[in-house]
Amino acid sequence: MDAVLPSVVKIQTDQGQGSGVVFDDQGNIVTNAHVVAGAKKIEVTSSGGGSPLAASPVGAFAADDLAVVKVDGGSLRPASWGESGKAKVGQIVLAMGNPLGLAGSVTNGIVSALHRTVSTKGEGAFQGSTIADAIQTSAAINPGNSGGALVTLEGQVIGIPTAAASDPQIGAAAAGIGFATPSDTVKRIVPQLVRTGKVSNSGRAALGVVVRTIVDPQSGQRTAVAVAEVQQGGGAAAAGIQAGDLILSVNGTPTPDQTALSSVLATLKPGGTAQVEVQKADGSRKQVQVKLGELPGG
Repeated sequence: MDAVLPSVVKIQTDQGQGSGVVFDDQGNIVTNAHVVAGAKKIEVTSSGGGSPLAASPVGAFAADDLAVVKVDGGSLRPASWGESGKAKVGQIVLAMGNPLGLAGSVTNGIVSALHRTVSTKGEGAFQGSTIADAIQTSAAINPGNSGGALVTLEGQVIGIPTAAASDPQIGAAAAGIGFATPSDTVKRIVPQLVRTGKVSNSGRAALGVVVRTIVDPQSGQRTAVAVAEVQQGGGAAAAGIQAGDLILSVNGTPTPDQTALSSVLATLKPGGTAQVEVQKADGSRKQVQVKLGELPGG
């Protein structure tokens, strides 16, 4: 614990607060995209206290809810990053962060499950995310923990706590069910953000369309995903998908909204193919085979 806690920082913005983990010795700090989205002012405070350091945004990849901010000066210690692919169900882990502004807080739990696909809702400037291969943990993840560290007993960061599950009936947080973006994803995405502020090698599949969710005006239910724009040269264009088409399902899984579509695509890989059911403007339905491209970001 003593080896990692100095690498976990408090992030305060003009909109709220969260946590971050020092990524390297250049002052780059990884956090959740939703923590810093739209922020005009960002300050970082080490777990040991001291004066806040001004931070500037480097880049973000909302699909995985990851962002990088950078501070100049200070003596921040980089974390030791482990391999989430080696995590085991039942393994003891610690969640470190700043829940409710309580700096340097640590909770314990286990790895409850692996390879979860978790979607989070957009809010404000944050458009929402769908995280593939998320780590489910019983370690408490409370407001302010977002962007902190999920750590093994060996002091290796294997995830970035991102969200706590909520009870769909009452909307309250479900105790003992939290999710973290895996460190293997962090180690793939963050260096790209540090270099260019953008992500070109996301490892995430894309159809090659821009979509919006159709809502039934009478019931208020989400009914389908409409294609607003088809990207030239993409897989959807080659398959004959056009603006105005409705995407009803992918590989047999219904896609009544953008979240459902993102969840299906998060389980697929660029370069593969997907069976897409579309409804044309005349009401006819057809199945098309789409070669998957790669989701860009930044």
